[in-house]
Amino acid sequence: MMQPKNFVSGDSKSMVCKLKKSIYGLKQASRQWYHKFHQVITSYGFEPNIVDDCVYHKFSGSKYIFLVLYVADILLASNDIGLLHETKRFLTKNFEMKDLGKVSFVLGIKILRDRSHGIIRLSKENYIDKVLDRFDMKDSKPRDIPIVKGDKFSLK
Repeated sequence: MMQPKNFVSGDSKSMVCKLKKSIYGLKQASRQWYHKFHQVITSYGFEPNIVDDCVYHKFSGSKYIFLVLYVADILLASNDIGLLHETKRFLTKNFEMKDLGKVSFVLGIKILRDRSHGIIRLSKENYIDKVLDRFDMKDSKPRDIPIVKGDKFSLK
């Protein structure tokens, strides 16, 4: 970074600038962004997950909302549409953001919903197909995995 154009100093090579806020592109900028986000979102009642600092939750009686942060992308999931909209309004008020609507694909994971049965399915089929193609294993036999097909996960 260079000194400001009209900065007057005889030995400007030994001078530095003290930043009042983070500049996009600096190596510490993403960390500063996370700290700011964390401060704002926890002031609204969200708590960070004990396993992953980028996953937050907020419970209000029988209502709950989960917030997942990946770089500058935010994923919201809630069992209450009012709580979801209220959280979106709060985020919009505090950050410059755009609502992209319902998610169907994120980080290579396909998200399939069956609202009538209360089911969310996550699929990495496209990624698996790419890996099989890359290593010429399209014709290999499928094997069992540690999770039994049809296992149901619940908050209860």
